[in-house]
Amino acid sequence: MNIAHLLRRSAQLYPAQPAVLQGDQLLFTYQALGARTAALAACLRERHGVLPGDRVAIYAANAPEYLEALHAILWAGAVSVPVNYKLHAKELAYVLADSGARVVLVSEALFAAAQEAGADPAHTLVLGSEAYQAAVSHAPMPVCDRAPDDLASLFYTSGTTGRPKGVMQTHRNLLAMTACYFTDVDDVLPGDAMVYAAPMSHGAGLYNYAQVLRGGRHVVPLSGGFEPAELVQLAASVGQLTLFAAPTMVHRLVDHVRATGADVSGFKTIVYGGGPMYADDLRNALAVMGNRFVQIYGQGESPMTITALQRAQLADRDHPRWAERMVSVGVAQSLVEVRVVDAAGQPLPAGETGEVVVRGDTVMPGYWNNPTATAQTLRDGWLYTGDMGALDADGFLTLKDRSKDVIISGGSNIYPREVEEVLLLHPQVREVAVVGQRDAEWGEVVVAYLVAGEGGAVADVVLDAVCTDHIARFKRPKEYRWVEALPKNSYGKVLKTELRGQFAELQHPRLS
Repeated sequence: MNIAHLLRRSAQLYPAQPAVLQGDQLLFTYQALGARTAALAACLRERHGVLPGDRVAIYAANAPEYLEALHAILWAGAVSVPVNYKLHAKELAYVLADSGARVVLVSEALFAAAQEAGADPAHTLVLGSEAYQAAVSHAPMPVCDRAPDDLASLFYTSGTTGRPKGVMQTHRNLLAMTACYFTDVDDVLPGDAMVYAAPMSHGAGLYNYAQVLRGGRHVVPLSGGFEPAELVQLAASVGQLTLFAAPTMVHRLVDHVRATGADVSGFKTIVYGGGPMYADDLRNALAVMGNRFVQIYGQGESPMTITALQRAQLADRDHPRWAERMVSVGVAQSLVEVRVVDAAGQPLPAGETGEVVVRGDTVMPGYWNNPTATAQTLRDGWLYTGDMGALDADGFLTLKDRSKDVIISGGSNIYPREVEEVLLLHPQVREVAVVGQRDAEWGEVVVAYLVAGEGGAVADVVLDAVCTDHIARFKRPKEYRWVEALPKNSYGKVLKTELRGQFAELQHPRLS
């Protein structure tokens, strides 16, 4: 079925219930949200020619209109393409071209970038504009019928070869993800509120469906993003607050609460994921904010749904293996199977490290227009995650390393190859290797090791400019280190583990 039926159902069951708030101010009830969504869907169909299966992009920062825009696309039977609003115009251009997006829904501040990226002005609708207000007042349409395996969303990952891949997420995938939320992550109770402090184009936005199904409130901060003081204020004024946060966000929120002594009783649940949560940070978080944390591990290819570490497991300090469980990512969620396998795809015994694989109704059918990548990632019904880990005898998964060398900085994925290709555009860069290094604020930061060509090294600002011209600013290296040669093995492969070790030694030299 079309996942948009969740909103249609809640608009009927909970018409007067608060649905969308900006800050602590109510904007729309569920009845109003359902009506605006049905109207916008009809406008997409009638004025923009959007047919079932057509792709519609959302290129916007968090905004009250984001939720109805997302659901309107689905309501019309189309496919949402949520785009990271931080992307460079050249990166956006690729996503729009590859997806074949028929319409772009865009924030006013990003309209110029969308035009630069090639969005058709006749089929670009600015959220909150006069044209948009007319669209949400259009005569409504019923929810378009869709089959469970029809495409619902295209989620573009950062590409290991410099080109992002469009993860195909079906209605079945998203409905299974939503069911797992209730069984494995958290229940949604009357009066609960999801605050969108992380980008709605990513994991935080995916959790809207569980809140919609139970008639929960959806809160967009006035800042549009993550500000610890603002979240504390919203917890007090809105109450029963749930948020999805990268570990770096959790770290900042905990530091703020500890420094100010703020009341945290208004926070219900903090779901963390998208990067490693270090043991010391988690202990501090539990000590300062109490038993409010749940961890999830997932990928766009199995959205938000591979494993979960529940609050009861985090609270069970008397368990003899609590310390080991605390640094794990939990156990397989209810509707998926998880294995750790060797290079031949054979399951490994408990305690042995291999690649994490998953199968179930949340796993994507493949990558958009990319059969080669699909065949590499989906094998014999299993999704090969590219992450290395080990399962213990009780089924708890501990991640060891990321075989694809992804850098997770502030909750955003950055692939080294993408940054390396851009840096190699400069003629003075002969070789480059990009690695992630642990950082107290961001989780990891990007560090580039470079070998100079003829003429020698160039200034950091020059390399920053090259990056700014081609990739999003958050992907730029935080540090450039010029070296005589990159460490390599006998096959010529750069030893990135050795580079990480060199950097750690520079930061924390051994005492003689």
